[in-house]
Amino acid sequence: MAGRSQSRRRSPQYAWLVTSPLAIFAVICLAVYWYQTPAWWHEWPGALLVLAAFVAAHVSVLSVVVRRQAFLVVLNEIPLILAIYFLSPPAVILAQTVASLATQLWSRMDVTKQAYNVAKSAARTAAALVVVSALPKIDGAGPGTWGILSAGVVTATLVSWLSYAGVITAVQDRRAGQDALRAGSQTLVTAAINIVMGLVCLVALDATWWAAIPLGLLLLALAFVLRSFARFFRQHRTLTEVYELTQAMREQGNDGSLPDILLSRVCALMRAEYATLWLPALGRHPEVLLTARVDGKGLLDIAPTPTAVREEALKRGTTVAVGARFADTAHLRPCLRDSGVKDVIAVPLRSGQTTVGSLEVTNLLGDATTFRDADVQVLETIAAHAGVAVENSRLVERLRFDAYHDRLTSLPNRRRVTDALAESVKVRAPGEVVAVILFDVDGLRDVNESMGHAAGDKLLAEVAERLRSIAGPGALVGRIGGDEFVVTLRVESTEETVRLATEMREQLRGPMIVGSLALDVDTAAGVSLHPDHGDDPDALLRRAELAANSAKALPYGVQMFHPALESRAARRLGLAADLRRALDAGELEVHFQPKVSIKDRHLIGVECLARWQHPAHGEVSPDDFVAVAEHTGQLHRLTQVVLTAGLRHCREWADAGRPLSIAVNLSARTLLDPRFPDQVHELLKEYRIPAAQVTFEISEPGMLGEIERALPTLCRLRDLGVRLSVDDFGTGASSLSYLRQLPVHEVKIDDSFVQGMATDSGDLAIVRAVIGLSREFGLTVVAEGVESELTLDLLAELGCEIGQGYFFSRPLPVERLNTWLSAQTEPEETPTGEVRRLRAVG
Repeated sequence: MAGRSQSRRRSPQYAWLVTSPLAIFAVICLAVYWYQTPAWWHEWPGALLVLAAFVAAHVSVLSVVVRRQAFLVVLNEIPLILAIYFLSPPAVILAQTVASLATQLWSRMDVTKQAYNVAKSAARTAAALVVVSALPKIDGAGPGTWGILSAGVVTATLVSWLSYAGVITAVQDRRAGQDALRAGSQTLVTAAINIVMGLVCLVALDATWWAAIPLGLLLLALAFVLRSFARFFRQHRTLTEVYELTQAMREQGNDGSLPDILLSRVCALMRAEYATLWLPALGRHPEVLLTARVDGKGLLDIAPTPTAVREEALKRGTTVAVGARFADTAHLRPCLRDSGVKDVIAVPLRSGQTTVGSLEVTNLLGDATTFRDADVQVLETIAAHAGVAVENSRLVERLRFDAYHDRLTSLPNRRRVTDALAESVKVRAPGEVVAVILFDVDGLRDVNESMGHAAGDKLLAEVAERLRSIAGPGALVGRIGGDEFVVTLRVESTEETVRLATEMREQLRGPMIVGSLALDVDTAAGVSLHPDHGDDPDALLRRAELAANSAKALPYGVQMFHPALESRAARRLGLAADLRRALDAGELEVHFQPKVSIKDRHLIGVECLARWQHPAHGEVSPDDFVAVAEHTGQLHRLTQVVLTAGLRHCREWADAGRPLSIAVNLSARTLLDPRFPDQVHELLKEYRIPAAQVTFEISEPGMLGEIERALPTLCRLRDLGVRLSVDDFGTGASSLSYLRQLPVHEVKIDDSFVQGMATDSGDLAIVRAVIGLSREFGLTVVAEGVESELTLDLLAELGCEIGQGYFFSRPLPVERLNTWLSAQTEPEETPTGEVRRLRAVG
């Protein structure tokens, strides 16, 4: 395989890191074999024949392209097998090296590439001879010899393959090397076929040299057939790709994405480094110049095509192709040399009799290859369809604008913001940072569902207009997602960035008129900085999004990015597959925390809480794995595991004479599943548990956001006889009057208020108000987070019925809970039967 590198990522001189070891290895092997066989030069007639065979093999090649890298598969295994069998090692190495040197000098490669290809050819041959020498001596043309020669040639193929991947890695990057490694694996198949053919030739020639005549004719016929088949296959593939491209332009070209559809595919189809679409300025319409690069992302505002070539094509009104194969445009070749371009084809785009622009391809991949007449015909076919598509979709007017702007708000889109950020981070000014402030609009989904998407669009347009007015003249404002807006600007410091983000968020919070309604729309702001948080624009945007997501949980709504946010997001992503396996293997545990009646200290039940001990990460926070379960569709299974474990142990406690009720947490998403009440009913019948002994706790913030959709499920659960509790009460943004709508039996005061009520009068007032209102509604009140005797006494004075917290016990596995029951409680007879009463409290 002979490399044709066109990468400019690193200096081509890095190739010597691979070339030098190959050359040294080949020279050492040649010296050793020369010393062992000093009279090898007597074989010069055979060496000349092998040399000619090697030259023929180097000329008959198959071209393969990997990304921007073109390389050649050299079919020289057949002469290599014959040379190893009939000649001494020095003659084989020299014949291969001279043949490679001759073909490289004939090509137009630079010295670095020529040196690499010659060194690789010599080294692969030497490696094959080393393997053959290490195996038993060749004796005749029998099966033993076949295995020895096959091992040597396979070794040569592996050396060639791996050295090519190594030089691509050195000259370009690791990813390009991996691509070359994967693409080069196909040469093993070619080598295997050639080995078989070479062994057939060997057996025939070993029997009689007259076999060379029919073998030669057979190989020539085979080469002709393969070349014809390859030409047919190439034409068929080209026609297929042209058809697919025209279909894509017809189906998707009207949505403003024609340049992306057209240029990237033209690059691939034509095997060109650049593909350019140019539309001239026409009246009030600006000039459009968009270029796709074969290994680039997005489109560029530049064109490598020399202006003289484009002007010539427009002047003639016909295709202009400039390169080594086109004699009629030789006068334009100096323009190519001045621009550093190898070859170019420029085709005018026409709609009827009007020229609407040009489609151009530049630099056919591979230094030793140039565009041909067949390439001109293919590009002309594409241009005919592209001209009609441009005209019909009216992209002459909106092409560049639509490529970089959001249609709804006319703000720069993600691509434009990313490109602008890429330019901004290149310039570092002392005492300044580049800030990325991302605003996530809250409540857009509610507006779309309640008022329609048209109202949501008006809201977004209003947010865009307001953000553009408050951002200032030096800022770039863009919309990068459905409800995400971004502002990029240069500021003096981190503190100044946070201050600006807070001010802009406050100004965005004013009432916005949508239709006949005035809406208060809130936003969460995430901030990332260059260079503190990275140099890559995509990374800065991603980290600002992570910070904005975190800011939603903060009262002031502004969050600066820090690495813990990214590591937590990545950790949650990695936990998804592990959680599925843990659920399948039953690795999640269920712990139980006692609930105690405050008045008489009776143990009345337990809350079931899932716990996960990860084998690599240790104990995983419930917030993390519950969030993973919600986002990966595993929440139903998680809920079922906890509920099933709770009912099973509830049955065991009842059978042991220790009846206890259980409480299980439900997500709002579970309440949206209409099948859930039926599943609960089946489980209650299976474990023979009275429905009244089961309480479902639903978090207030999560439930109230979906109250209308969750209400039917809540009513069906109530009709089953289970108890319903509002968990984390007081932390939601809703009114207490919601309790009138919900079919619940109890209210659970959030622990943040209970823990502070002994020292904070505000928390004490909230707890008193919740207890009083719950009494009015006839609801039981549970206080979680009870951690001291003083808190317990205050709750008793206020009339709270049930307490739960570390003052009684932390959540325990079932075995430890049973031990705790025996140690900390004692049976007590009541009018309703025997219950367990705490010994340690009261």
